[in-house]
Amino acid sequence: MADPQSNFAHCAELVREADPDRYFSSLLAPEDKRPYLQALYAFNFEIARVRESVREPMLGEIRLQWWRDALQGEARGDVRANPVAAALDDTIVKFRLPRQSLVDLIEARMFDLYDDPMPSLNDLEGYCGETSSSLIQLSSIVLNDGKDAGTADAAGHAGVAYAITGLLRAFPIHARQGQLYIPADILARHGVVREDIVTGRGGPGLKSALADMRAIARRHLDQVKTLRSTIPSAAKPAFRPLALIEPYLKAMEKRDYDPLHTPVDLPQWRKIWALWRGPF
Repeated sequence: MADPQSNFAHCAELVREADPDRYFSSLLAPEDKRPYLQALYAFNFEIARVRESVREPMLGEIRLQWWRDALQGEARGDVRANPVAAALDDTIVKFRLPRQSLVDLIEARMFDLYDDPMPSLNDLEGYCGETSSSLIQLSSIVLNDGKDAGTADAAGHAGVAYAITGLLRAFPIHARQGQLYIPADILARHGVVREDIVTGRGGPGLKSALADMRAIARRHLDQVKTLRSTIPSAAKPAFRPLALIEPYLKAMEKRDYDPLHTPVDLPQWRKIWALWRGPF
């Protein structure tokens, strides 16, 4: 069994490689809180990558069930042998985090295993709330020494804005995999059908639908800004990744942007500069 320090070091390395945006933002948090934020982010990555790591959905369900059981104390075998699970458990205990929020995150991620369409914007916002918003809220509790930071409303909007931006960035990958996160009601409004996306046809309707999604992300980001007075100073590092939303959305509005083939990223120095300045 690894010691706690090496478990947290494993999480830090995993997040640095797999989720650099959250990793760099965690470096701007107080030093004594960084390992715990990185444990949360490592757990989030482990759950998010389940689809890519299995050959069929049923195997993914089994893997997600293991994490669910681990959180609820029902897993078979030594959960402490998994460095991410061990670091996460230490974080939950130290800051009295609500385990149900993490279980709900896993439940929401079941959607990722299948190629079902996202039915509506309301469904997408719910998915983002259970995953991305929950992560921000849990991070706020860690940063606030285990006490509710009063950031639930701000975290709700922040998570939706951040997650939609991330889904738009990953759009070419999801299209190749046959996954559709753009809500069916928005696609239908612009006359877009599934085949337009998964075959790489695209078209003006798709560009309009994606423009709608960028507007929705910005609307939620604006809501966070109106709620910034409700975010205590201690919890602000949980919201730092939001500083990357506008630069990413602007990159998608360049003339040569092809949503089905153009990966959207920023130079590392620009990310660090934006995160250092903060979202508001």
